[in-house]
Amino acid sequence: MEDLDHGVNVAIIGAGWAGMAAAVTLAQANIRVSVFEAARHLGGRARAVEIEGVTLDNGQHVLIGAYRETLRLMQTVGADPGLLLDRLPLTIEYPGKFSLCVPRRPAPLHLAEALLTATGISWGERLAAVRFIKAMRGKAYRIPQDMPVAALLKQHRQTGALARYLWEPLCVSALNTPATSASAQTFLNVVRDGLDGAREASDLLLPRADLGKLFPEPAAAFVRANAGTVNIGAPVRSLEKTAEGFALNADPERYSHVILAVGPHQIDTLIDRFDTLAPLRQCVAALAYEPIYTCYLQYPSHVSMPQSMTGFEGGSIQWIFDRGRLNGVAGLLAAVISARGTHQDSNQDELANAIHRELSAFLPRLPSPLWSRVIAEKRATFSCRPGLARPANRTAVAHLYLAGDYTASDYPATLESAVRSGVHAASLVMQG
Repeated sequence: MEDLDHGVNVAIIGAGWAGMAAAVTLAQANIRVSVFEAARHLGGRARAVEIEGVTLDNGQHVLIGAYRETLRLMQTVGADPGLLLDRLPLTIEYPGKFSLCVPRRPAPLHLAEALLTATGISWGERLAAVRFIKAMRGKAYRIPQDMPVAALLKQHRQTGALARYLWEPLCVSALNTPATSASAQTFLNVVRDGLDGAREASDLLLPRADLGKLFPEPAAAFVRANAGTVNIGAPVRSLEKTAEGFALNADPERYSHVILAVGPHQIDTLIDRFDTLAPLRQCVAALAYEPIYTCYLQYPSHVSMPQSMTGFEGGSIQWIFDRGRLNGVAGLLAAVISARGTHQDSNQDELANAIHRELSAFLPRLPSPLWSRVIAEKRATFSCRPGLARPANRTAVAHLYLAGDYTASDYPATLESAVRSGVHAASLVMQG
């Protein structure tokens, strides 16, 4: 594809998954692109970090088979999902309490069988779950008015163990917002595409490599190989529009288009010179945020979990990931705590000790960890509330666009929604 216009020169501010998705899309169309990232690393809030000499992630992320755009762009930049992701049937396991596994059967039989064969719930609850899915299908997974997920579940008699071990964990995992305050419509969108879509859409895709290698790093290599630039450690502190184009940091270079792919809490200082963007600033300022805490505990190499991903309830931990099973770091466990809660009142040592005690109750004779580290992303995602107003990718300023998981979308703040927003922002550039 030839350049749409020799004068098209796009600046992308932010090298997270949204920014790099936009950059790859534009580079693939032979459009000149320059990426600017303030940090010394790529990936934004989903990035690789080094802890005790081991390259890990700033949070344990899980992809699912429904992440079509993410998987497509991984292949585009040469990051083979078959090698970098461990594809497993969706399995939710709370040992001794609940178990559900989605079989490899054609849709929609796969979901019906999973619900009817789940253990730890009564037959009445299983049938109630099937009726719930049938009712939502009949409404095309749309409800007349948004409400909290907890209210929707109560309305459809999704209570007891069914709610505690299935719907509520899925809600907090996907939306990073407690069921008592999470958007039921957004949750239904996830259920529609993830659980009740094509059979492979529900598969869990567990990273075998760090997040940087999954997409941001090969994406940067792809952009550079296609005549683009990716600048790290290059903060953009000011943005203005002149007759010749957009200027960053009052530098002489001019850009025909700009995509803002930074976190929503970082946008205000970049758009405060544009009077027409006052409504956008108000919209973004109204967003609330939810944290994600990941605690890495390195035990002796013989320590392992029964499976790669195990659910916990009744304590601090929500999920435990066995990194030894995923990427060969034997004895390394990652405990994940999504959304707000009492864990935020503990310091890192207190939280790591509490998590170790919970693990000790599950794994008898568990030795003390060799080291532990808590990574707290205080603004990991926006709080996905009912009826939340989210900004569009197109702004009131011509040729200025937004990209990020917080922009208007059917999905909550996930890697897939970030990637889709980047692709969409790039498409708006190409439309002129």
